[in-house]
Amino acid sequence: MTRAGNRIYETVEDLPLVVPVFPLPGVLLLPRRTLPLEIFEPRYLAMTDAVLAGERLIGMIQPRLDVLSVALAGRPPLEAVGCLGRLTRYVENGDGRLSITLTGVSRFRIAEELATTTPYRQVRIDVEPFTADFRPGTGEAGVDRGAVLATLRAFVTAHRLDVEWSRFETASNEALVDGLAMMSPCGPREKQALLEKPSLAARAELLIALTERALGEAEGGGGGGPLQ
Repeated sequence: MTRAGNRIYETVEDLPLVVPVFPLPGVLLLPRRTLPLEIFEPRYLAMTDAVLAGERLIGMIQPRLDVLSVALAGRPPLEAVGCLGRLTRYVENGDGRLSITLTGVSRFRIAEELATTTPYRQVRIDVEPFTADFRPGTGEAGVDRGAVLATLRAFVTAHRLDVEWSRFETASNEALVDGLAMMSPCGPREKQALLEKPSLAARAELLIALTERALGEAEGGGGGGPLQ
């Protein structure tokens, strides 16, 4: 069961077959986590108006990462896997922009992109491969929590960050791993790999490996910033 705002999603049947998509590189959304967004392009303002009048679901997805010089202003090819988010917060900023928040519901695979007359893109989705996303805490027992926290401490120390440790120490394994994955400053390819990992434990292992790699590059003077 996934609660997103006032709506509860229990099975694949609770989701529509067709959803609008918001292609955005380097952005990761995972089930039950929240993602704030600023909306200002006319096509996505129209999309937001449409979803408010309907199911309130938007598919967050990245443009294809193996395509060079992706033109985001056009219709770039899309990655195969994204994550559905329910619009759970909506604020008009008074200057034409919107501030919204999406709450992750379930990952999906694109089955087909539809030919539409809307300014935004719409796809038919397949959620069957991700039915475990409807069960909070699935796979938490397989997470090496100690290793996740130890790697996080090393990263925080190396970059002299000020963090509220109680937030991490009291979080469930799912909230800890998925929250850190979304917060991670890693690149688009790494974000996609984190999204597509089949289990929470596998996502935790990749997150640790990416962080350790970034720490090693920083110590070696490799540059490029953390988790690039």
